[in-house]
Amino acid sequence: MKHLIGENWHSLETNNIVSLFESDINNGLLPLSIKHREDFFGKNMLKHVKKDSNLKKFFMQFHNTLIYILLGASIVTAFLHEWIDSGVIFSVVIINVIIGYLQEVKAEEAIESLKNMMVTEAVVIRDGVKSVIYSTDLVPGDIVLVESGSKVPADIRLLECNNLKVDESMLTGESVAALKNLDLHDGDVTINDRDNMAYSGTYVTYGRAKGIVVATAGYTELGKIAHLIENTTSMETPLTKKISAFSKLLLYVILALATFTFVVGILRDNSAVDTFMASVALAVGAIPEGLPAALTITLAIGVSRMAKKNAIIRKLPAVETLGSVTTICSDKTGTLTQNKMNVRAIYSSNSTYEVTGNGYEPKGNFLIDNNKVETLDDELKELLRAGYLCNESYLLYKDNQYSINGDPTEGSLIVTALKAGYEEDKLNKNFPRSDILAFESDRQFMATINFDTTNNQNILFLKGSVEKTLDICTHELVDGLHVDLDKDKILQKVEEFASDGLRVLAIGKKLIKGSKIDERLLDNDFVFLGLVAMMDPPRPEAIEAVKESIGAGINVIMITGDHALTAFSIAKMMSIVDENTKIEGSVITGKELFSMSDKELVQKVSHVKVFARVEPEQKLRIVDALQANGKVVAMTGDGVNDAPALKQADIGIAMGMGGTEVAKEAADMILSDDNFSSISHAVREGRTVFNNLIKFITWTLPTNLGEGLVILFAIMLGVTLPILPVQILWINMATAICLGLMLVYEPEEKDIMLKQPRNPKSPILSKDMIVQMLVVGLYMLITSYTMFNYALSLGYSIEYARSVAVNIFVFIELFYLFSCKELHTSIFKTNIFNNKFLLFGVALMTLLQVTFTHSKFMQLMFKSESLHVETWIQIIVISFCVVFVVEGQRLISLFTYKKSSSHS
Repeated sequence: MKHLIGENWHSLETNNIVSLFESDINNGLLPLSIKHREDFFGKNMLKHVKKDSNLKKFFMQFHNTLIYILLGASIVTAFLHEWIDSGVIFSVVIINVIIGYLQEVKAEEAIESLKNMMVTEAVVIRDGVKSVIYSTDLVPGDIVLVESGSKVPADIRLLECNNLKVDESMLTGESVAALKNLDLHDGDVTINDRDNMAYSGTYVTYGRAKGIVVATAGYTELGKIAHLIENTTSMETPLTKKISAFSKLLLYVILALATFTFVVGILRDNSAVDTFMASVALAVGAIPEGLPAALTITLAIGVSRMAKKNAIIRKLPAVETLGSVTTICSDKTGTLTQNKMNVRAIYSSNSTYEVTGNGYEPKGNFLIDNNKVETLDDELKELLRAGYLCNESYLLYKDNQYSINGDPTEGSLIVTALKAGYEEDKLNKNFPRSDILAFESDRQFMATINFDTTNNQNILFLKGSVEKTLDICTHELVDGLHVDLDKDKILQKVEEFASDGLRVLAIGKKLIKGSKIDERLLDNDFVFLGLVAMMDPPRPEAIEAVKESIGAGINVIMITGDHALTAFSIAKMMSIVDENTKIEGSVITGKELFSMSDKELVQKVSHVKVFARVEPEQKLRIVDALQANGKVVAMTGDGVNDAPALKQADIGIAMGMGGTEVAKEAADMILSDDNFSSISHAVREGRTVFNNLIKFITWTLPTNLGEGLVILFAIMLGVTLPILPVQILWINMATAICLGLMLVYEPEEKDIMLKQPRNPKSPILSKDMIVQMLVVGLYMLITSYTMFNYALSLGYSIEYARSVAVNIFVFIELFYLFSCKELHTSIFKTNIFNNKFLLFGVALMTLLQVTFTHSKFMQLMFKSESLHVETWIQIIVISFCVVFVVEGQRLISLFTYKKSSSHS
């Protein structure tokens, strides 16, 4: 039966398809054939994907270079019998692991969500009998029946079709239900244009049909998406990539220095045990114990802040990724737009009206040349009344929200009539319907007969395509008179509306005697009432969010299943493309993508702003092409069709209210209010998170450098260690917790959304930051050694001198902390009081350091000694001078930069 898999069923004659499946259009499959197909194809449901156990997920949190470094430090300190220090470091490891696990513990449930979407009931004909079965029991070749309200149970090729409309937005992104027919199509047409097919998981909004099942389970279009999600590789974030590389480099450097220290000590005939302990001290000093904790806590704080702004983070590192985003690929329907059809313009009696209002709330005005029309013309009111009456949808009001039961296009006509002041009860009472002719694709219009109780006459209303409606109209209503139809003038107006991306309907009427629709009544003599132009409007807040994103140097691209002209018009409204931009060269369609090689796409993708009529696989190709160009890509979306690209993107952003569960589970971040503007808040927060992490790294590494150099120089010179390993641990852990971690609470910088996105290829630290860290590290080395030897020269004990060195390190870090609040601004221009957590940390660190120095318990544990007042004064003065050292280094860097810029 392998020949039944993967055919272009939309391009084959129905008789051939029925024969291929050995089925019967009237009687369906026979029981024996059904059994064979069940054995071969299996159940019509998606297979379970094997997932990692929670225990494995927990232990995978240890798979991190910095965690390895911390575990090594814990083992080494345990080997030194410093059980308290070993326990503290191990506790830091466990905290890191638990936080990471709790953020990541919710496994990928996208496949389960897709599976749940497929479970439904189906009406099937088997062995000549019509019955209802679970959709999971369907097999290829089954004859199924669908009608309004049904969920399509499998991919089916339509055999009979009666006014069938299917909501395929979950697959195609189109907000308007697709009108189905039995016409054949070329093999390479996209899903959007396969009008003779209905796909699993979509919904029938109108009409009924009979079809033959051509694909089930993983072979359906929905199943292919599930396969795409399952086989898509989640990307590492820019920060995790850089931290991983940085951690590995740091590990190699630490091991090399420790080995070098041990070798030098042995060559100098030092004790092997003492030399080994000194090497351990160097390793412990060089390890930034607070970095993994700072990374995790900073990201966790970002998660908390974003949650308050309606952005729910599912994966912790995604917080930082937002700050690195260079490109946002956004779905149109429901993300940039409201997914609600609105009438935007009307042509009636030679006048063009603009209609205001949003969504389905029946509030809005009618404007001519931007001026509000206080009293509507009778011709306009008659047009709106006809649109309301020639209609099969309903306006609902529930939970303080308006919605439409039925076709969104018809719903927009109802809402517009109510904006004009019509009341539904009165219209229904005064114009009762006596007959209806439903919309059919070959006819291209629908019609109703309503009895006018006031004038005691029957009116035949008609609504449909412009071309067909004009063909049967002989007159038009102008200023209350029936005048000859000016077809050219009307078509010119249609072209004007279409160029703005509006969908145009024509409405007409004629007076008749009977109360039943006769085909002969539909040939001619209709009076043209006017044109109604509608669209799925942009979200106003999304327009501002797009502008802010572009202002922040982020490229915004629209990817949609909608028509090119509609998508391009929306892109103009959203400021994604400039007003003067031509559609040629700015839009690529799904059909063009099919014939485009990956290499061609990589070359063109950075210059295209709109991709229209695309399919899920193509969205993946677009994201891949952007990433091949070195872009950090965010993908927003809400439909099933978005899920694979959401997972492949550097960060996937799903809509929380209107989004499918599939999209949510595939995404890294969910917008709980479905508001695109929340993305700009998230980007702002992401940039702040990254800035604060850089501040922490810039602050903490000079200490590790200084400590490592102190040990290295002591071994090379053959002198006593100025600082013991246990004292190094105190410095690293106490300052990291009390001082360094307070930097993660730094508020955002004022110009953060005016800067260009960071280059993903750029290193974590700039050359200026590296120079600054080297300068501060050397300052720590020089001052600590000098004060250590000065104390010894005055006759103080080795414990006293080491206490001086420890305090030099701590208080240099304390004052240097204020220089790190702003990495590119003078401390004298920085508000040092705008972070209350930092001020608290400074006070706490000062108290702890006094305790460390003067408490008997701490002296016993850390081998410290009380210091005299004059020594304290010397420590504070020398430590404070680091501020001027950093200021001098920054001035030199600025001068060097300006000099090089002037030469270039």
